[in-house]
Amino acid sequence: MQKDEIIKLFQEKFKGANPEVYTSPGRVNLIGEHTDYNGSFVFPGAIDKGMIAAIRLNGTDKVNAFAIDLNESAEFGLNEQDLPAQGWAKYIFGVCREIIKRGGKVKGFDTVFSGDVPLGAGMSSSAALESTYAYALNDMLRLGIDKFELAKIGQATEHNYVGVKCGIMDQFASIFGKKGHLIRLDCKTLDYEYFPFDPKGYRLVLLDTVVKHELASSAYNKRRESCERAAEAIRKNHPEVEFLRDASIDMLNEVKNDISAEDYKRAEYVIEETQRVLEVSDALQKGDYETVGRKMFETHHGMSKLYEVSCEELDFLNDIAKENGVTGSRVMGGGFGGCTINLVKDELHDSFIADAKKRFAAKYGHEPKVYDVVISDGARIL
Repeated sequence: MQKDEIIKLFQEKFKGANPEVYTSPGRVNLIGEHTDYNGSFVFPGAIDKGMIAAIRLNGTDKVNAFAIDLNESAEFGLNEQDLPAQGWAKYIFGVCREIIKRGGKVKGFDTVFSGDVPLGAGMSSSAALESTYAYALNDMLRLGIDKFELAKIGQATEHNYVGVKCGIMDQFASIFGKKGHLIRLDCKTLDYEYFPFDPKGYRLVLLDTVVKHELASSAYNKRRESCERAAEAIRKNHPEVEFLRDASIDMLNEVKNDISAEDYKRAEYVIEETQRVLEVSDALQKGDYETVGRKMFETHHGMSKLYEVSCEELDFLNDIAKENGVTGSRVMGGGFGGCTINLVKDELHDSFIADAKKRFAAKYGHEPKVYDVVISDGARIL
């Protein structure tokens, strides 16, 4: 939906002067998966799909919000007991509350919003929504909150009002995104660095299996615990190892007999993934996308065989990518369904997509959804 359409809908719903229009993107993560809670690196980029909202202060202490895509309205106050019933409205309410908790003065507003980030495809539509409102309120009310704090406001909204204990990556990418660049974020120190990502002759495309297997949250917690146990065992010999990110394979091998085979495999994946992120950093500096692609395939193998968070459908798409000469492909996100992210040469793109759709549909009864994405700017006023 374009800016003009959003303004028109806003004016139909709330009579009067023009609103301000803000947008924030969804994100992809090129490499660095299940590394955030191990104190390691992630490598996200903002994409050309996101949320767009028209907002105008209304001189009251009430928020009137309309979700265009759901054709649903919500009205709520700004006090803790005013939590709205609608799931989507909790994100906007949570952002208001988190700003207020930090001493920001939030006033009532009217708003309509729409998005083209596919829900449930692992591109963080919720972070795009939080970032849009955090950025907009900060700008309109001249609150002077810095960008890092805006990302933390989105993260705290998930924790406190939605019940999802997410890391900082999604909101960070949505706020800090920069066209033609990926961001390497150090999850231990929160230092970050932009790396050029302008793969001339290649395209970035997501294939969505449209499946979500049930074990995701319990399996996630189990893997976290495996990593913590492995790090603890290593720490006995190497007190400087706070997270697995600080450990080497040699250190892990020293404790191989003290931990379970499963914990060993999980830790092996994380230590190798940290190394891959650093190798991809070097490759991006040189514009070497063949190495980037090779590392993506290695990550998929690690997530499938060592971390065991892939699934049959994702592995099938990864195999099809290999057979079609795709430069790089891997499961993106937590796993157990969702998308593969693929780095594909322009001339192979159409034949790869056609083959993937045909073979996937023959095997699973439905085609994967296809999303071509371009690395774009973060939260901003339109």
